[in-house]
Amino acid sequence: MNISHRKRTLEGPFYSYPYQKNVAMNGMSDPQAVLKAKDEQIQALKAQLVAKEEEIVQLRSQLDKFQSVLPNALIQPRKVRAQGISAEPQTAKNIKDYVANVKLQTHKKTNSSKELIKRAIMDNDFMKNLEVSQIHDIVECMHPVEFTRGSMIIKEGDVGSLVYVMEEGKVEVTKANTKLCTMGPEKVFGELAILYNCTRTASIKALTACKLWAIDRPSFQSIMMRSGLLRQIEYKEFLKSVPSFKNLPEETISKIADVLEETHYNNGECIIRQGARGDTFFIISKGKVKVTKRTSKGTEDQSIRYLQRGEFFGEKALQGEDIRTANVTADDPEGVDCLVLDRESYTQLISNIDDLQRTYEDEEVVNNVEAEFAKLKLGDLSIVTTLGVGGFGRVELVQINNDTSRTFALKIMRKHHIVETRQQEHIMNEKKIMAEARSEFIVKLHRTFKDRKYLYMMMEVCLGGELWTVLRDKGSFDDTTTRFYTGCVLEAYTYLHSKGIVYRDLKPENLLLDANGYCKLVDFGFAKKVGLGRKTWTFCGTPEYVAPEVILNKGHDITADYWSLGILMFELLTGSPPFSGQDPMKTYNLILKGIDTIEFPRKITKNANNLIKKLCRDIPTERLGFGRGGIREIQKHKWFEGFNWEGLKKRTMTAPITPKIKNTSDTSNFDDYPDDEETAPPDDLSGWDRDF
Repeated sequence: MNISHRKRTLEGPFYSYPYQKNVAMNGMSDPQAVLKAKDEQIQALKAQLVAKEEEIVQLRSQLDKFQSVLPNALIQPRKVRAQGISAEPQTAKNIKDYVANVKLQTHKKTNSSKELIKRAIMDNDFMKNLEVSQIHDIVECMHPVEFTRGSMIIKEGDVGSLVYVMEEGKVEVTKANTKLCTMGPEKVFGELAILYNCTRTASIKALTACKLWAIDRPSFQSIMMRSGLLRQIEYKEFLKSVPSFKNLPEETISKIADVLEETHYNNGECIIRQGARGDTFFIISKGKVKVTKRTSKGTEDQSIRYLQRGEFFGEKALQGEDIRTANVTADDPEGVDCLVLDRESYTQLISNIDDLQRTYEDEEVVNNVEAEFAKLKLGDLSIVTTLGVGGFGRVELVQINNDTSRTFALKIMRKHHIVETRQQEHIMNEKKIMAEARSEFIVKLHRTFKDRKYLYMMMEVCLGGELWTVLRDKGSFDDTTTRFYTGCVLEAYTYLHSKGIVYRDLKPENLLLDANGYCKLVDFGFAKKVGLGRKTWTFCGTPEYVAPEVILNKGHDITADYWSLGILMFELLTGSPPFSGQDPMKTYNLILKGIDTIEFPRKITKNANNLIKKLCRDIPTERLGFGRGGIREIQKHKWFEGFNWEGLKKRTMTAPITPKIKNTSDTSNFDDYPDDEETAPPDDLSGWDRDF
């Protein structure tokens, strides 16, 4: 018998069993020998099975990596509606009070445990993006958790609020009863649950006794929010102490605080040199500096004074080119940290910052309920058909008293579901913002109703359907078509941002086409009036469209809307958003890697590419639209060269796509939905919706 052939009998997909053959040949009849041979055979097969499982896990990992770098030119347009997500809104009324009241609970642990947690965090695609101080606080606040062998640590489909770091043991990860991988010490898992309330996407079972460290969502969010708030408050206090800034409005101070950069100087390092030209202003945030001046003979420097934390120098450089009149040197054994502002950033922000606000300052205040519909009752409406279905409830096409001359969209929301998901504040924001909005590029809210089970919003209907449906059917749009829809969004943004309102849920699903083919923003469930130059902290939006600062809970403002505009442009031009993973966490990790990691398809023109990348800068203050020109900076970009902005605003432009609408009840531009067969939700009489 060929020896090499005998060796192959235990390999490959088909097996022969030499153990049985050998037993028969040697005339073995001893049961013990037969059992031993069988046992060896089983062990060999088990070893092969384990090897195959490991091979499958490796192939899955390779597939994940391949998909994350797959050129978008090869990705098919998405065929499924994107779903928005939201954490519980932050309810702190006063930022300083919130910071003062945050009490972080720490738990004792050995230095080796601290180092292990830190290594695990730095090895995690999401958590490695956190700041050093945030990682330190997370390590300190993590509490110990232990699981016995066979315990289910995380169950797929359950709602979770903890993220874990493994210190000892081994776990198995499965999804839909399929093994994905095994994990050992120094691994983070469950991190999506610390961003917002969500169901677990996989199960994790303890294969051995496990010792872990955990932190819950409220503690994590407090750490993230606290560090950003403290920095913002500190920077603003510094700026208010500078004479040049003392008369500036609050929103301008906030914007300048955002563009300050922290720079470290070693002890003895020269920060400013006498006689040099300068364009930079400095505020000392840590340490001490020495100010000296060269004597008339120029042979030695004469000490003038010392400056420390909170004091500043070089302010003349912001007004124009400055010849430095003294030397400033770091004079602290631990070095000096300075907040730095250059003249270009300053001039970008300091003048005409209120131009957008003045655009609408003469607009008269409107009542929340239009006079025409003030006496209308819910019973006066009759349902024609369904326009849409979502997690909140349904949108129905309705008529008033069977008047076929016009129809409306009636959004019906389950009160119990709103309370269950803690979205009361978002719903009240939506009602208030839409009721007061007066823009041709925003869907009008005519009337609201409520009963024991539901809230109702009667709005203008746009029978051209969702822009997403048109995009899905066409695959992608050309530059001209994309430019028109992007222009419509910018007009809506101009109105909202002038009011200090951040929209936060831009996507093709939330753009409806009217009879003329113009698109209008709808669904203001995530919109919030934050004020000009101020930030908000709630994680909300649609995964593929959320900005990096939202994911990292750094606080966000209207610049998050500019990010999502860049994402919208990319999707309209290609049919697919640039960042799209197999699950939300993978999507967020791709977003945190940045727009420069994305391979743009050739069909995206040079100017469109340039605008998308300027809108999708990782740092909000670097995005086009942040500067004093605001949205006009975007409108003046080369991609919009020759675009008829006046015609768009006056609605005299011809839309690239005009929907076919036969009559006021024609819903052919919407997808079909089954009749509502859901069981009626329980009553909610808590009264939170008193002002709805």
